[in-house]
Amino acid sequence: MTTHVLMISHEAPGPRMSGPAIRYWHLAEVLAREFPVVLAIPGEPTASGSGFEVQGYRRQDGYPLLTLTAKADVIITAGFLLYHYPFLKETGKPLVVDLYDPFILETLVIHRDKPIQTQIDINTINLAVLNEQLKLGDFFLCAHEAQRDFWLGMLAANGRINPLTVASDPTLDRLIAIVPFGLPDEPPCHKRRVLKGVYPGIGDEDKVIYWGGGIWEWFDPLTAIRAVAEVAQVYPRVRLFFAGTKHPNPDVPPMRMCDMARHLSDTLGLTNRVVFFNEWVEYEERENYLLEADIGISLHFKQVETRFSFRTRLLDYIWAGLPMIVTQGDAISELVAKHNLGVVVEPGDWVGVRDAILELLGQPHFREQAEPRFVAARAGLTWQEAAAPLLAFCRQPYRAADRYPLPKVKKAKVSPRPPVVVRAWQTFRRKGVMGLVGAIRDYLRWRATA
Repeated sequence: MTTHVLMISHEAPGPRMSGPAIRYWHLAEVLAREFPVVLAIPGEPTASGSGFEVQGYRRQDGYPLLTLTAKADVIITAGFLLYHYPFLKETGKPLVVDLYDPFILETLVIHRDKPIQTQIDINTINLAVLNEQLKLGDFFLCAHEAQRDFWLGMLAANGRINPLTVASDPTLDRLIAIVPFGLPDEPPCHKRRVLKGVYPGIGDEDKVIYWGGGIWEWFDPLTAIRAVAEVAQVYPRVRLFFAGTKHPNPDVPPMRMCDMARHLSDTLGLTNRVVFFNEWVEYEERENYLLEADIGISLHFKQVETRFSFRTRLLDYIWAGLPMIVTQGDAISELVAKHNLGVVVEPGDWVGVRDAILELLGQPHFREQAEPRFVAARAGLTWQEAAAPLLAFCRQPYRAADRYPLPKVKKAKVSPRPPVVVRAWQTFRRKGVMGLVGAIRDYLRWRATA
């Protein structure tokens, strides 16, 4: 029997894409090699799928998602989709919930400057949405081991780790599996110049430090700007290029951190001279930028979001063999340190970042010498390999063991409390004469005040 897969994305793929749209586009490609796949996206499609159908839906009511679910054998969803379109909860079809993006932690950072009661209200809603997903899903996806531990705790708190789910699956691999972000099968190819000698203010011989992706609230572009300001005094041809400052999803509000980065750069007199803020790099163009850049950089703060994040754009650096400077504390920084792909720094350490830039600029052949290490780091990270647990689920989809109607449980019979004489004898056996005397005294006091 052929499994028909419906993937529902809350972001629309197109020329300009952020992480979720990229993820579901590539997962749809992999699944379509074995199954009929429909990728449902908000709004009218602007791109055609490679081997799969792309179907638009209305944001206000989800039409025609209900019709699409009727034709599907497996439904894959994420984020607030179950909340916005409640009919998705009632399909009776195996439901895969993608938890690779722990939005409950991201929103704590995004809204931290709001009044505390507003923060609490937002968090309460987000937690309710998340808990509902954890109760309804048959199979869950996450990005790495630390995330899996986090989500196992949340699943346990929601009663999903129980005798039914553990009975035939003691490792719970059938309940939650690691499906990280992936890499393309083919290596990047430089097709045209986009930075050096082309982008206004960046010369042919300049050294470009590339910040891939956006500037979100949990990132620390300020440390990068301060470090580059110092480096530019001794290495005037250094350039810091921020690839994305305007999210392609119109529903995502502007980030305060982006404004702070612009303000700092303006104050230091670096904007459009040493530091450049690009609107957004088109997805198909990113390999040109990655191959022209000299160093990749991604810095974040020390906070709980970091521990459970998965910095997807850093995989682009690994794909392109781009030496990088990253902050410690997340899964990708561990990979960078393990394979010596660049320099790992402490959070907020602009001196350490400055020294790391100078160190890598002083090793012009680092990229070529590190290529075998990048090859090793890329092992097992293609989209085909990353999607293996999801492919296995779709080959033989199932409902979670505890999502079937639960058997009626007989109430346990409670033995009557033993008479006073028996309790006195038990106390004497356990505590001796003095213990019995004390127990009698306590009993008489209780009777006198009862």
